[in-house]
Amino acid sequence: MMIASIAVALTHTAFAEDKPEVLGGTIGGSVKFATDYVFRGESETVSGEIPAVQASLTWTHSSGAYVGYFGSTNKFEGSPDISAVVGPYVGKYGDIGDSGVAYNVMAFAYQYPGASRYNYSELYMYVSKQFGPVNLKLEVTPTLDDWFGVNGWKGVNYAIHPKVALPHDFSVDGSFGYQELTGDGAEGWRHWNVGVTKKLWGLDFDLRYHDTDIDRGHKVYGSPSGRKIFKERVVFAVSKSF
Repeated sequence: MMIASIAVALTHTAFAEDKPEVLGGTIGGSVKFATDYVFRGESETVSGEIPAVQASLTWTHSSGAYVGYFGSTNKFEGSPDISAVVGPYVGKYGDIGDSGVAYNVMAFAYQYPGASRYNYSELYMYVSKQFGPVNLKLEVTPTLDDWFGVNGWKGVNYAIHPKVALPHDFSVDGSFGYQELTGDGAEGWRHWNVGVTKKLWGLDFDLRYHDTDIDRGHKVYGSPSGRKIFKERVVFAVSKSF
């Protein structure tokens, strides 16, 4: 079952850049091309059977409120009616007093054109703090309705996202999390990734390793096809923010 959250990272780009004012805010976005689309350890393109192409557009107000729209190619094995995931999102970011702790809260609606029975929503909640060259971000993301449209299934993703800035526009970052999944026949999983990013020619180049603890005993993804989309993999991506 597939989820997309790249819009979270894209909104941060919109916050930071100096752009012309539009209706009291600014507009920014990003496009991304990758060898695979991996989210919480799962390939969203059946291990790269289709190109991984993503884009988002975000309007951000000076108060920290923002709205946007995200789209990506998507393919689920056994679900030929799904070829993309899109979704509107709305959120608010800011600082918690003078603590140096930043927050970002965003509601995201996953929508599958031609397969609306799978639609659902999540509430992303982040806090982060900078420690010199190290940024540490904590995430708690619960579902707002039935996870991927499965009756009675609810989920919460818990994760930590460390990032280290390096000289010459390099950075190293990762994600270590647990996707909790409850309901009749449901079972969660651990997921992690680590990668290096380089800014060059106005682009972001990213090389990343992904893996999970999914094995043949998993209630949801223990089948050969399930283990295939959760197997360890290395993904190369190029993105451009504007």
